[in-house]
Amino acid sequence: MTKKKSGAGFQMGTLLALVIMCVVLSIANSNFYSYSNIMGIFKQTAFNAFLATGMLLCLITAGIDLSVGANAVFCACVMGAMNKAGISSGVLMMVVAIVAGGVVGFVNGTLLTRLHLPHPFVSTLGMKNVLWGLALLVTGSQMINNFPESVQFLGKATVGGFPVSFIVVIILYVLMHIFLSRTALGRSIYCAGGNLEATRLSGINTANVLTFCYTMSGVMAALGGIVTIGRSGICNGANANQPYDTDAIAACIIGGASFTGGKGTMIGTMLGALIIAVLRNGFTMLAIDSAGQNIVLGLVIILAVLMDVIRQQMDAKRRRLATVVKDEAKEKVAK
Repeated sequence: MTKKKSGAGFQMGTLLALVIMCVVLSIANSNFYSYSNIMGIFKQTAFNAFLATGMLLCLITAGIDLSVGANAVFCACVMGAMNKAGISSGVLMMVVAIVAGGVVGFVNGTLLTRLHLPHPFVSTLGMKNVLWGLALLVTGSQMINNFPESVQFLGKATVGGFPVSFIVVIILYVLMHIFLSRTALGRSIYCAGGNLEATRLSGINTANVLTFCYTMSGVMAALGGIVTIGRSGICNGANANQPYDTDAIAACIIGGASFTGGKGTMIGTMLGALIIAVLRNGFTMLAIDSAGQNIVLGLVIILAVLMDVIRQQMDAKRRRLATVVKDEAKEKVAK
């Protein structure tokens, strides 16, 4: 019960930070609360929310996936290459992109679990550079446009001005929340992050659990890639070096996930993704240059990690106090 209350309290703190940020930006610029701007924030949130979903699964297992951004761009470029080759079926393009993203994620998981690379930081960072090169290779280092409407639908379509991409994100987050909290595999993911060896000794195939998480991260990256085509109408392999993975990590950590594993919720991650989107939107509205944006976002990430460290220290202190109280209670009963 203590953990649940603590997690809920942290999410309330994240929600309060989001509300305060929105109030400050609305004072700084009266157009912040315009309907079109709010819908723009939701549309901007969708891309990072997809990437953060896969990132959260990896972080819960005490891992990380630094290739999610490059994977999203690579999947978009795969669709671009198919479009350039004259393939007109949007459904086929999206299916191939999702499979490609899943394969990349599966390779990341296999490198970690079967080939025993020391840490996913190593394999996914290397994969990021591989995907950057592949994205440029499949497109011939060119930007490709004129995609079928079916491909652009997810990132472009709206319902009453409300982005379809964000509606899909909400549905996905509800399903993922149920999956993580109510299914055996979901609980196994948290167990693996809490103590991998103990989880393995309890009879759970930890290699399969970790591989599943990285494969899902790849699938989520592919969905993010599809969204980018709808938003911009183009694919560009040069974007594979953009810090999309940093935003995804920040969204998860701000939302309560931990680099040490075993923690994180979909609700918290959604709040984190909204905070990142609101920040970027506020930068644009206040005409802050890219240098200032990078400085502020870097400080936000450092603050999020610092909060994670402080939270772990407080939890450890709480557990020690609980142990002392139990021991004192046993001594009183013994007397």
